Amino acid sequence: MSEYFIGRQPIFDAGLNVTAYELLYRGGDVLESVVDDADRATSDVLTNSFLEMGLSRVVGEHQAFINLTRSFLVNHDTLPPPSNQLVLEVLEDIEVDQELVESIGLLRQRGYIIALDDFIFHERLRPLVELADIIKIDLRALSRDDVVKHLQVLRQYPLKLLAEKVETPEEFDWCKSQGFDMYQGFFLCRPRVLRGQRLPASRVNTLRMLAKLQDPTVDVKDLELIVAEDVTMSYRLLRYINSAAFSLRKKIESIRHAIVYLGLREVKQWSNMVALSTIDDKPSELMLTCLIRAKMCELLSDALGQGNKGTAFIVGMFSLLDAMMDAPMDELLGSLPLSDEITRALLQGSGPYAEVLQNTVAYEQGDWDSVVCPGLSASTISDLYMQAVDWANQTVSTLNSTDT
Repeated sequence: MSEYFIGRQPIFDAGLNVTAYELLYRGGDVLESVVDDADRATSDVLTNSFLEMGLSRVVGEHQAFINLTRSFLVNHDTLPPPSNQLVLEVLEDIEVDQELVESIGLLRQRGYIIALDDFIFHERLRPLVELADIIKIDLRALSRDDVVKHLQVLRQYPLKLLAEKVETPEEFDWCKSQGFDMYQGFFLCRPRVLRGQRLPASRVNTLRMLAKLQDPTVDVKDLELIVAEDVTMSYRLLRYINSAAFSLRKKIESIRHAIVYLGLREVKQWSNMVALSTIDDKPSELMLTCLIRAKMCELLSDALGQGNKGTAFIVGMFSLLDAMMDAPMDELLGSLPLSDEITRALLQGSGPYAEVLQNTVAYEQGDWDSVVCPGLSASTISDLYMQAVDWANQTVSTLNSTDT
């Protein structure tokens, strides 16, 4: 597998506590990189941060500032889901027109945090100022008198001000005296380059698909578009839904038809399975075990009245994600917008879903003494497991038949 690189420069508050990191394109283990293709650089930063290394490993619980080109700002489908961690930086050389302003307004409505990079105020930029959460002022581009004038204008708006390219102790002290909220520059800390092993392209595509499917804001239209991105997946999903496994009286002709007939949650669940089944260089037994765990977790959750059975299904299915993807679990989960309860179950082994998963794995491994399911007899648990095995065998057989 090839290597990938991410530049990371910390952003501090006035007390010199790290509050965020700016993530930068790096073509190798070098402090700076020449960017010949800005769109490609942005794509690499997003892919390496969210899909390869996982955002939690790159920035922890801090915010991540990422420079975006115009094409990414107006094409929202290319972006990770909004979160309190992701800050979208609007580069200073992007042409500001009505399309851009409207696109950034939609991003703001969806919950993204907006920052304006290397900002120099002009009246034509006021619509962007009104949408921004953070404005970065470049100390190298303005005189101190001009910085003061900028601050007077910008303090009329409910936003945070970040001083960037702070290169001396004296500049840091002066910026503090002016009341900046955040600080970034070589005086504080130079960028550091992170490196890792890149997942094969097929794994990245699968992980990207899974990330989109886990977004809690996905609606019917979004799910249609996600599945339609991959013609093979769309074909296999419809073949599977129309198979004997569902015993439908009427043929399902489209993804929208499937969602209306089966429900959004069900189709998302089957889409997850089909996406994982596209990994064809793993033993079929691994996929079978993955599905047995998913179904057993669902059945146990329902029988115990413990949590949501759909969430339990996801916990079981993703419990072998590291083996499927050949990557550490914490890296993979860092790239997926999963709920805290799912992440805790898979990474920390805590919470109600962790208990369901632990009981499932213990039964799977024949560790009967570790199976603790209050109110359920041994025969009931055995019946549930056999149901899971039968369902998984039938599902794998049907999924395989969609390839022919």
